[in-house]
Amino acid sequence: MQASSGNHSYLWLQVSQSHVYSTICMSTFVLSEINIYPIKSLGGISLTSAEVEERGLQYDRRWMLIDDNGIFLTQRKIPDMALLQVALAPQGLVVTHTAKGMLPLVVPYETNSTRSTLVTVWDDICFAFIVSPEANAWFTNALGFSCRLVYMPDNSIRLIDPNYAKHNEKLNFSDGFPFMVIGQESLNDLNGRLAAPVPMNRFRPTFVFTGGMPFDEENWKTLKIGDVLFSGAKPCSRCNVTTIDQATAQVGQEPLKTLSTYRRIGNKVNFGMNLIGLSTGKVYVGDKITVMEAANSLSGAR
Repeated sequence: MQASSGNHSYLWLQVSQSHVYSTICMSTFVLSEINIYPIKSLGGISLTSAEVEERGLQYDRRWMLIDDNGIFLTQRKIPDMALLQVALAPQGLVVTHTAKGMLPLVVPYETNSTRSTLVTVWDDICFAFIVSPEANAWFTNALGFSCRLVYMPDNSIRLIDPNYAKHNEKLNFSDGFPFMVIGQESLNDLNGRLAAPVPMNRFRPTFVFTGGMPFDEENWKTLKIGDVLFSGAKPCSRCNVTTIDQATAQVGQEPLKTLSTYRRIGNKVNFGMNLIGLSTGKVYVGDKITVMEAANSLSGAR
């Protein structure tokens, strides 16, 4: 009887896995949000369309703040970076401080700087241009300590982790991958467990989509958004930035506390799926997402 029970369990698992695979591939997914974060860890910008480039979306995380030692700065240690908002304008990026009466800073899209420096992003070291003394002074005043704004030119080489890269793809100043996607149903599932719901901007996704079931995105291996091809790399492990209110910079415990109760695998708490671009082109809000290949297995955390 034990052997029979085991066989039945195995057959149930096979059927369940097949059901997950077929359900994902047959579901209708529609791109509902496109977001870029031109200066790493500052406010995001919502777009209706965007150019997909190898390093990420156009303008996405090509700029970054560093300390006097060249180490990257983020909201993880400096929550007030959330109060610095960025907008796209014809003359360049326009940066404002939502809590201080500072004049806006304009950062041209093309830097004329010839001053380069080595910068560190996690375990990676690459070179970048220091944008300008004026930008450095503005951000130093905004944040209250010495820092510099740098720009990643096209000839600065930073590569995606070879354990996940397909063709030695280059990377912008993002943490590890150029794109990240989250399903609206995944956020709805999380908010159904919280006393106070959180907005999607806590997770800083590149793409958001509607349709399907919670966490479907974690099973995507190959997909198209419109006509642009992507590869699913790995689920996105979350940090304390998710606990920072992006409008006020106030820090709490949620949603990371609740996520850790049901989205933990080992010492990682996952939410969202990192992607690698396999082609370039343009994507639009409203594009259909076609899952061309899905993992034939159940998600590790539900």
